[in-house]
Amino acid sequence: MTINDLRGVLKGRVLLPGDDGFDQSATPWNRTVRQPVAAVAEAADADDVTALVRHARRAGLTVTAQPSGHGASGDVDGLILLRTGLLNEVEIRAEERVARVGAGAKWGQVLAAAGPLGLTGLAGSAPGVSVTGYTLGGGIGWFSRKHGFASGSVRAIDLVDADGEPRRVTAESDPDLFWALRGGGGDFALVTALELDLYPAPSLYGGRVIWPEHRTREVFDAFLELTAEAPRELSIWLNRLQPPGAPPMVTLDLAYLGESAQGQDLLVRLDKIEDTISDSRGVVPLAALGSIAAEPTDPAPSITRTELLTGLDADAVNLLLAKPVEPLINLQIRHLGGALAEPGPGASGVVAEPYLLGMVGLGLPHTAAATRARQAEVVADLGAYVSGRKPYTMLSPGETAAQSFPEGTLERLREIKRARDPHNVFRANYPALG
Repeated sequence: MTINDLRGVLKGRVLLPGDDGFDQSATPWNRTVRQPVAAVAEAADADDVTALVRHARRAGLTVTAQPSGHGASGDVDGLILLRTGLLNEVEIRAEERVARVGAGAKWGQVLAAAGPLGLTGLAGSAPGVSVTGYTLGGGIGWFSRKHGFASGSVRAIDLVDADGEPRRVTAESDPDLFWALRGGGGDFALVTALELDLYPAPSLYGGRVIWPEHRTREVFDAFLELTAEAPRELSIWLNRLQPPGAPPMVTLDLAYLGESAQGQDLLVRLDKIEDTISDSRGVVPLAALGSIAAEPTDPAPSITRTELLTGLDADAVNLLLAKPVEPLINLQIRHLGGALAEPGPGASGVVAEPYLLGMVGLGLPHTAAATRARQAEVVADLGAYVSGRKPYTMLSPGETAAQSFPEGTLERLREIKRARDPHNVFRANYPALG
């Protein structure tokens, strides 16, 4: 049995090199990443996932799953790329505060369904990201300071194991596998659905405030003051922006999980900074959570690099302000801490670093080299402020899972991989054994 036999195995569409639509289906969300896969399989339902795994096991093939195409590494030569976009059901059990989501569901769907009920999941900043991929890798978002990693909210996982057996896994039924899948990525099974805890969110106050570049120092000062005392319900992200064809600017993205009057009081410090270009602060419907950071919703060629910072003081700010943002588009600092700094369930563990640095630039042929060089320069300038560890869901092509986990966690993940998938039926974007 070979890849060419896949069409007789699945109800869903199977595309092979040379087929119309193959190149498009094999392309991830980040258009700079190439995926030289041997086939693209689009599962029609959970039974298709089971059939695919059984076929791969018998044929000695390997499957990699990408619900939305985010987080691709490009390290997929000769693999079967599984698309689970059709498994996109979302069920909200409000009385239990639980959401059941299919492997292809996106965060925007969950927020739209749970928000009117006064509930939220632990979503990230972009509504188009898949719940499953984001959550299996840990997931750091707007409400993580209050509630921790998204992976910690997982109650149960429906999956197909490396033997091709569909199973429902919980902390009681299979503690090792359940631990690995909550933050260790998708290297151990193919997930068909998740059950997640939801959290009370009767009101959300937030938005984006934009100032011209010459106010950057004042905005950084306010950022340091606010994050030094911020309650866990408040998350603040600072952006030095250089939009193509526009003047540079600085923004604060804000989300307060609470009433607007309290949010206004907490952020009154920002009213002292003059020359505001725009200020969208107000009550934010949960379904509009993605509007705060205003991240791109369409696929694009980009080059990203993420680092965790051991601290942020006046000296670090001087280093960050010493040079222009260009050729980057965005240099972002996120305030972390809170529940993220405390031990939680699953492989995600603890993020001791209080800040996250994210850098984004265009991945076009004439900009790629300069973008990577500028990212490396920022990291070199910051020196000891950079811890060297990276959140798993924010790894970039060329990086490895070893950069995301302490040695003890990484070794446990590798032991589980060897025990549960000795024939490498599955491969995550960033595999534990990579």
